Amino acid sequence: MTDPKTDQKPNSLSADLRETVPAKARVFDRALLRRRRDRRAGGFAAHDFLMAEVGERLLDRLDDVTRSFPLALDLGCHDGLLARLREGRGGVETFLQADLSMAMAGRAHLGGNPAFIADEEWLPVQAGAIDLILSNLNLHWVNDLPGALLQIHRALKPDGLFLGAMFGGNTLQELRDCLMRAELAETGGVSPRVSPFADVADAAALMQRAGFALPVVDSETITVTYPNMLKLLADLRGMGEANLVVDRLKRPTRRAVIAHAAALYAQDHAAPDGRLKATFQILFLTGWSPHQSQQQPLKPGSGQTSLTDVFGGGCH
Repeated sequence: MTDPKTDQKPNSLSADLRETVPAKARVFDRALLRRRRDRRAGGFAAHDFLMAEVGERLLDRLDDVTRSFPLALDLGCHDGLLARLREGRGGVETFLQADLSMAMAGRAHLGGNPAFIADEEWLPVQAGAIDLILSNLNLHWVNDLPGALLQIHRALKPDGLFLGAMFGGNTLQELRDCLMRAELAETGGVSPRVSPFADVADAAALMQRAGFALPVVDSETITVTYPNMLKLLADLRGMGEANLVVDRLKRPTRRAVIAHAAALYAQDHAAPDGRLKATFQILFLTGWSPHQSQQQPLKPGSGQTSLTDVFGGGCH
């Protein structure tokens, strides 16, 4: 494996992808995402508490399904965290893992489950091949989310299941507010510092558009407390979740901006014990590949209940 501290050339899938996605459509710098994950792979376990919590909640949803899924894929596996949490759930016989980062996929493979390098925007999986696809806090970095969901749907066998978790629009609202106000006060302008996230309505519409049957999107809020804003920023870097917006500020942030933002954070978002609150909104996506055995909506006009039976003769 290549030294994860060096900037590697992107794999061929990523290179091909950049030729097919127009520059104006690239909100996130995915080449930088790959390099950051490569660098953070070795120390990821020290910062994975949030992903572990969300992973447990994602797997709880799998526990609610009574059928088994012999072949599963963890899309965006990081260092194999979800495989470690799964512990036999879902009747899975073969658990595949994929990540954009070579270093992350390598560490995931050490856990005993096959792992390979793959880009969610160019998924190298045959149509109708997988029974279950899981994705834990990964799809929020995808530039073409509609296209990624279409590919996930295509990769599932009939009656296959997709379970995903991604950050929602209220994530890090406190940090976003404080950095914006501090930068405006110190520099007279504002640069993109917190990535744009989807909301429940957006995600639900995309699931329907991708062709999933019985799609469900629900939201949960996780509040984490920190002694100070700098510890929050350190955790985001440790998870490889720092700002990846293409139009982000390309030079180091002024110390005055960070200090001002930290003071605002302590002033406006402290809990009674003095610790600072950080909000993470998690969207959970559930969808099935269509199959004739699934519950189907009735065709318009096929209902057998008369309104007269319900309301009596007074219905006009």
